[in-house]
Amino acid sequence: MKRMMMAAVLALIAGAVQAQDALIGDWRTAPDDNGHTGLIRVAQCGASLCGTLVEAFDEGGQSMASENVGRQIIWDTNPTTDAGVYRGQIYSPDRDATYNSRLYLSGNSLEVCGRRLGIERCGGNWTRVN
Repeated sequence: MKRMMMAAVLALIAGAVQAQDALIGDWRTAPDDNGHTGLIRVAQCGASLCGTLVEAFDEGGQSMASENVGRQIIWDTNPTTDAGVYRGQIYSPDRDATYNSRLYLSGNSLEVCGRRLGIERCGGNWTRVN
């Protein structure tokens, strides 16, 4: 009985780790209010996932300088019990605001939604780069 319980716990942990791995990688954001996009690198940060802005692009797709390069854009992000759904925190540089996030992963597309003051807004789809 003890071995069966331990096996079940290990299976649950392995499933959670596999789900987190699906989000790890580089993602190109949807255009923000200014038409700018970014390259977000999602990685394991302790027990959760985080995503850092590693490059910013202007409305023409050219690399541009940004004070937000190097900043964590998503953090404290973890899978939920719903397949492909993650919850955490997200920062929107163009609005200088932090939101409770809900991310919906489907293949190489990530729908990004944020909730603030009881209102959920989805900011478009991010696309996997690698």
